[in-house]
Amino acid sequence: MLFPNPDFESGRLSVPDSADFLFTSSYRSLRGKGVFTEINQPVAPDSSDRRKLFLDSVQLAFSKAKDRGIQNPVVVGAVPFDLTQPSRLFIPLECEFFYRSDMVSSLVSQSACASRVERIQSVPDEWRFKQSVAQAIANFQHSELQKAVLSRVLNIELAEQVSVDEILSRLIIQNPAGYHFRIPIQGTQELIGSSPELLIRKIGVELVSNPLAGSAKRQNNADLDRAVGESLLTSSKDSYEHRVVVDEIRQVLTPYCETLSIPSTPDLISTPAMWHLSTLINGQLKNPKMSALELACQLHPTPAVCGFPTKDARNLIRLVESFDRGLFTGMVGWCDAEGNGEWVVTIRCGTVSGNQIQLFAGAGIVKDSCPESEWLETGAKLGTMLKALGIEQQEAL
Repeated sequence: MLFPNPDFESGRLSVPDSADFLFTSSYRSLRGKGVFTEINQPVAPDSSDRRKLFLDSVQLAFSKAKDRGIQNPVVVGAVPFDLTQPSRLFIPLECEFFYRSDMVSSLVSQSACASRVERIQSVPDEWRFKQSVAQAIANFQHSELQKAVLSRVLNIELAEQVSVDEILSRLIIQNPAGYHFRIPIQGTQELIGSSPELLIRKIGVELVSNPLAGSAKRQNNADLDRAVGESLLTSSKDSYEHRVVVDEIRQVLTPYCETLSIPSTPDLISTPAMWHLSTLINGQLKNPKMSALELACQLHPTPAVCGFPTKDARNLIRLVESFDRGLFTGMVGWCDAEGNGEWVVTIRCGTVSGNQIQLFAGAGIVKDSCPESEWLETGAKLGTMLKALGIEQQEAL
């Protein structure tokens, strides 16, 4: 059941308290334990009938949960990049909302212990990734394709098993403004991460989306770091990449909105590892019953994680990427039975099972992209998870 948190005022809240599910946000955070039911129905990308089957399966799960005495059931979990694949959604037996500020203040900042790496491998390797970028750029000259997001996975084997609780705690300390998540996948494997990108938040009739596209690595020198950020803000290549994303989100959301406010130019925001171009979108829905999950499924995948046009970009990704993204560049979050909820883009993340770890990173490719720069960008993005694991970037990349 959904229950109030008795530790709000006491400051005794801690991470993640062995939660089966965890999602944190500056708006509202939750932890869940146990599984009442799972929802594995695929969302389905191109069929309204199959999409309705998915949404109906969620509503049926809510109804069954209420019948079993769960007064305010919440669906939590992740949807994969490929919407033809099964979802990983759950209604927990117990779920509580809490204030993230209480949790963060209870954490003790400490550096990650250095992890001894037995094996590390990038798929694809540097040469093949750059070749894929060059192939994508060539496609822009001979097709309608305007942007494609290409990614890689870092397969890591450590000498010892790692603690997911400790990694997640360090992620939260290192990136207190991010969206943090922990979702069970299969067996002992868990998805964890610290995403900077809000896909959709829907509360009542109000919605917020905060797409990010166009990135640059933070620098240790303050003057150089400021210059890198200013350069990103004036970069024609990155502005174009960002505009493609915002324009697509505008097109998707407009039919559902009474009002939609989209700034004409992006802002500059930062995480400890990266600068990003950011546009904060606000709107009011025509139909207050439209759920956060339904809106998120309409938006996903945005050009920020796939490309544009979507169908052409997906085809290129299938052609050149040599691994299955799985939940990476999907969406992760929650939605309650009233339709309120929050979903973020599943980036700056990895899967952990014992001493086996997979980390993921991608880069948006447009006609002015440089293969070397895009390879370096993926390395910088991997830095968030590598730091939480105590692995030096030089060792990994």
